[in-house]
Amino acid sequence: SMARRRVLILACIAISRQHSLASAFSLQLSSCLDKNIMSSNSSPRSRLPTELFTSADDLSSSSSSSTKPFDEKAFETDRLTKDAAAMNEMKEVATKEFSKLRTPWKWRIRKAVWDYLEEKDLAQFPRPVHHRIPNFVGADEAAERMSTLPEFQAASMVKVNPDTPQRRVRHLVLESGKTLLTPQPRLRTGFFSTLKHGTDAIPSDVRIEALTSSKGAAKHGSPITLYEKYTVDLVVVGSTAVCPTTGARVGKGEGFAELEWGILSQQGNLDATKVLVVTTVHDCQVFDGGVEEPWKSVMAQQEQDSDSEDGMNEDGTTSQTPFGALVTHDVPVDIIVTPTRIIHIPNDSKLPKPSGVYWDLLSPQKLAQIRVLQELKKRTEEELGEALPSGPEEVLPPTAPGIDVVAAGAGEEEVAEVEEEGVEVVGEAVGEVAKVDDDKIGIYVNLVTSSHCASILYYAIALSGS
Repeated sequence: SMARRRVLILACIAISRQHSLASAFSLQLSSCLDKNIMSSNSSPRSRLPTELFTSADDLSSSSSSSTKPFDEKAFETDRLTKDAAAMNEMKEVATKEFSKLRTPWKWRIRKAVWDYLEEKDLAQFPRPVHHRIPNFVGADEAAERMSTLPEFQAASMVKVNPDTPQRRVRHLVLESGKTLLTPQPRLRTGFFSTLKHGTDAIPSDVRIEALTSSKGAAKHGSPITLYEKYTVDLVVVGSTAVCPTTGARVGKGEGFAELEWGILSQQGNLDATKVLVVTTVHDCQVFDGGVEEPWKSVMAQQEQDSDSEDGMNEDGTTSQTPFGALVTHDVPVDIIVTPTRIIHIPNDSKLPKPSGVYWDLLSPQKLAQIRVLQELKKRTEEELGEALPSGPEEVLPPTAPGIDVVAAGAGEEEVAEVEEEGVEVVGEAVGEVAKVDDDKIGIYVNLVTSSHCASILYYAIALSGS
């Protein structure tokens, strides 16, 4: 809708005002989107011309041509009014979409936590954190605290998810001389890779920072197959939210942590009854009983939506907790680590862990996404001499869209940080559209100062009809 487009554009403008190209960026973005993206007569491909911006010089010169004074108060009033209207509309759309998913209560929690992290500026790149394992302020401190756990220090092989907030965890695994087991993102390009620093495969003169991104793991790691023998001693996962009483965990909604656990336990590489699961999160991601935000709002919304008079809703949520009934294959955590504390889930209230792949719960849509699961199912059916069951159809949750960012003036660390999300970094010219394909666009930005602008700009363009 027009309101939705406008709020995305205004968000981009508001953020860009914090940077050196503020007024020129705002002027060019508004003009470009009005003329090129929102034209109903244009085809999707023509909405993103390569001449969207031409160069930094053009951006600078364009700002000087505008003589009309900027009314900041009027701008803010207009922005906030349109923002509120658009957010309400998007909330209605999201509610309808989430109701089609398998566990709607998880999406209530996800949205509240993602929104709160962004609103309070507790989120870190990549942003927005929606539909991701959210990177948070203090992620490195949480990782350092996690490394003090006796369970971590005793482990020889540690499996760690490939998401940004656990990058420091991966670093500490390698720095400690342990073997890192990490999956390819979304298992889309392969299975797992193993890395151990200071070996013939990865000599000690290779910087550990170069190994901890997804691209670095793929480049330097040793790919392993479904049928290799190894033992995982500890698992570290990212989370969107966790319950300190039961260990119930909410991820980003794609179920890959559960699938990876299922495959490893089925193949004998992981003992589901003994291996501990640790997560690193911000303190606000830990359920506090509804005392503070975002949980206060979550509980209020749940109470408003309650469909039961006896305190128990159909999805397993109650007046005491927003964490509903888990699916059989959901993997709870044993230890929660934040930047300020370590929480051990009590044994008497801890949820049990699953073991193996639950084929009767695996939807055809999810199976079609993951080649390694297709291979495992085919091999298992051949060994059993019978067909395995298939799970029910499902609407797959949305994922964070890709963006190719061109790093102009970005240092090695900034490039590595962007590449962590599977982002391709190429080129030099600031302000020019780099690439357009089926699901991504490229924008030239200075990542040192404007990475958040790039993220918002992408969403403004992509959601406006690309």
